Amino acid sequence: MQKVAFHTLGCKVNHYETEGIWQLFKQEGYERVDFDATSDVYVINTCTVTNTGDKKSRQIIRRAIRKNPDAVVCVTGCYAQTSPAEILEIPGVDIIVGTQDRKKMLEYIDQFREERQPINAVGNIMKNRVYEEMDVPAFTDRTRASLKIQEGCNNFCTFCIIPWARGLMRSRDPQEVIQQAQQLVDAGYKEIVLTGIHTGGYGADFKDYKLANLLSDIEANVKGLKRLRISSIEASQITDEVIEVIKKSKVIVRHLHIPLQSGSDTVLTRMRRKYTMESFAERLMRLREIMPDLAVTSDVIVGFPGETEVEFMETYNFIKEHQFSELHVFPYSKRTGTPAARMEDQIDEEVKNERVHRLIALSDQLAKEYASKFEGQVMEVIPEERHVEGHAENLYVGYTDNYLKVVFPATEDMVGQLVKVKIEKAGYPYNEGKFVRVLEEEKLADEAV
Repeated sequence: MQKVAFHTLGCKVNHYETEGIWQLFKQEGYERVDFDATSDVYVINTCTVTNTGDKKSRQIIRRAIRKNPDAVVCVTGCYAQTSPAEILEIPGVDIIVGTQDRKKMLEYIDQFREERQPINAVGNIMKNRVYEEMDVPAFTDRTRASLKIQEGCNNFCTFCIIPWARGLMRSRDPQEVIQQAQQLVDAGYKEIVLTGIHTGGYGADFKDYKLANLLSDIEANVKGLKRLRISSIEASQITDEVIEVIKKSKVIVRHLHIPLQSGSDTVLTRMRRKYTMESFAERLMRLREIMPDLAVTSDVIVGFPGETEVEFMETYNFIKEHQFSELHVFPYSKRTGTPAARMEDQIDEEVKNERVHRLIALSDQLAKEYASKFEGQVMEVIPEERHVEGHAENLYVGYTDNYLKVVFPATEDMVGQLVKVKIEKAGYPYNEGKFVRVLEEEKLADEAV
């Protein structure tokens, strides 16, 4: 039996697509092995969001070639799409497929084994207008299922290379989304995370069908779904229609990840972002009217070219005032090929790092304050895995619908189930909880009555 090994760098979408590529190999009878094992085929799914992403991708490619020089080495993903020539210069790379035509990978492997000539199958992504279907009926990691609903981005923010790696907005056919969602629920998943390159932009390329319609249709048609989470949504995409759907929904969770990037209008203009702080604040206010306990997490770039102390403090104060529940803080790093990398007034690394630390300290404080509201409450949690940091054998970790990470005593058979847990001690990054009961049992008891 032929063996295949995967290594995925980067975002949730890449991890989703690796699962999709694995399904293709599985259908051809391949066995999946660990990336550090000796394999017949290595697939490296690359990231190019930063220059470091490129560098890490090259290191992993070389690691696969060293592991088994006779293996077929396939490189795919964003770095493959933007820099195929650079990758082909690495001796031992056999096949390059970008961010489209992944379904042809097995054909290319057969072709390479016959001809023994490296294959560069990367085409012009900007010409692509059709969403590439890839089925993922189940995940190797068994608790949270991602469901990719769109591809590409039309925004061209000045710091970002991704439209060149992923192309323009393409939305997945709603029927395909619903069918795949049902498949995942039938496979035992209680929570589905809708994901994409620009998830909230879903439907921008359709005539009269947007994200709000899709959310409604998933809830109406997918039987047995307990939780629906949106992986990320821009403030400008949280339309009144989306808010209305969230308000009525029984499955959409009390958590939204809304990228801020900066809380200063002048910096946002330089970033070419599509909102102002006033419009962002107004959307948060509307959301909190319908969901007072909403957790809002966000991404922030610190030290963007020209960022003054005043502009940084605008960001700091905006985050503090609007009580975000957790931040992902990134020091700005130059991405070759983007307008921001060519801007003057690049910020000194020390200044960047000092600002990063201030924001992380604020994020920790806000996360603890948010979690403390739920101390003493009984919440629904989906245990995901053993809690490795704890010494106790039976501690598991999982998330509430509003994205609190809870550690509590549980058993292996509870993994992936919905269970009731009392939050006994709020904290960050973990809350300590006590198992109350499994919800399925409750349902069975109700049916018996």
